[in-house]
Amino acid sequence: MNAASKKILIADDDSSIRLVLSQAFTRLGYQVRATGNATTLLKWVTDGEGDLVVTDVMMPDENVFDVLPRIRKERPKLPIIVMSAQNTLLTAVNAADAGAFEYVSKPFDLDDVTAAARRALSRPADTEASKAQARAMRDERLPLIGRSAPMQEVYRTIARLVGADLTVLILGESGTGKELVARALHELGRRRDGKFVVINLAAVPRERVEAELFGRGEGDNGRLVEADGGTLFLDEIGDMPLDAQTRLLRVIDGTEPVINPKTGRRPNVRIIAATNRDLRGLIQQGLFREDLFFRLNVAPVRLPPLRDRAEDIPDLARTFLLRAAREGLPAKTIDQGALDRLKSHPWPGNVRELENLMRRMCALYAEELITSRIVDRELQDHAPAVRAEEGPVTLSTLVERHLASHFADQPDGVPAPGLYDRILEEVERPLIQLTLSATRGNQVRAAEILGLNRNTLRKKIQDLGVEMTRGRR
Repeated sequence: MNAASKKILIADDDSSIRLVLSQAFTRLGYQVRATGNATTLLKWVTDGEGDLVVTDVMMPDENVFDVLPRIRKERPKLPIIVMSAQNTLLTAVNAADAGAFEYVSKPFDLDDVTAAARRALSRPADTEASKAQARAMRDERLPLIGRSAPMQEVYRTIARLVGADLTVLILGESGTGKELVARALHELGRRRDGKFVVINLAAVPRERVEAELFGRGEGDNGRLVEADGGTLFLDEIGDMPLDAQTRLLRVIDGTEPVINPKTGRRPNVRIIAATNRDLRGLIQQGLFREDLFFRLNVAPVRLPPLRDRAEDIPDLARTFLLRAAREGLPAKTIDQGALDRLKSHPWPGNVRELENLMRRMCALYAEELITSRIVDRELQDHAPAVRAEEGPVTLSTLVERHLASHFADQPDGVPAPGLYDRILEEVERPLIQLTLSATRGNQVRAAEILGLNRNTLRKKIQDLGVEMTRGRR
């Protein structure tokens, strides 16, 4: 069937959008029929018209999400492209849940719509549109906020993954909302009735990671068994020690002998991992298993930093003010000047830094209206106190910056217990790794350079999970 023999049905209450789409599809050689209401669209479909539907969600007579089940019943193989200006995760998930072939956010790029139409019309005739198993909890507050193009891509990815049971790797800078994405995948998916179990590997001492995952015995079965039937979220997977990585790989492969004593079977767990680190770089350093990376990276979700979606900042800021008020902090509003100032900030701590700022301003200022003056004062007070005239940046300065960012990234600005040992370990591991690399794995020479007893160095290599690399510089 060529383009001229295929008909596209367009439904949108905006006459200008109907005109633009009609002209674009006509130029490509398709037949086109357009309407401004859902009732007419449903009649055309019921009468057997059309090879593709391109429709808006909000129509004057009906919400298209109420019409789509009837279309699917009448014409289960008819591809449908859904458009909406309500660019939220819920819209994307509802579109996937209703069996839409594609979801396009408004305002749209015309090339994106025509490309989606070509894909839909080129499918084999006996292939049905994929049906995600997602079930949106319509009355609950959405976990993710933003209508920007980068977030639309995140929503589309989540909508495609909630109905599957694939292992997911969430990539993004600290504070971008990786745990929120993991929770959305769990709560909108088929495992939503099971537990969502979280392990923050950056907050667990390395020597206790395996016990945390697999249990300590005597009734402690570990988080893996606890998550049986649900989802295990491994936050900051890049901090997992190599020995624990090996056991996790065996769990994914099904060769690790872990049994849930309540069922007598292996735990049935979906694994979602997240990291703000460059795992490929860690692989090059011998600190992360390449085979584990490929098993985790089955379905990657990449979260954009806040600086790349500044248009979402007003919605985020207002939402955080409302949340703070519900939690008992003084109610505030924010003016346009303050929002513009927020949009110009680079946000190294991303969404978490913005939320902490909004809560702080609610708590510390008596004014009911947050202005650019208040925002300026807070951003300046919490900016790194490093100037170019201070000369070369020292290791102490870099550590101070890292720690300041680490504190700012934490909920309420307070890190988990055990911070001292974790920070020392962060410095020790690369120091020993680089020294061993420089000495081609010669521990005697490395101990001399480091000023350590050889037995002390050997113990640190074992405790820190440092990979031995011989014959390399």
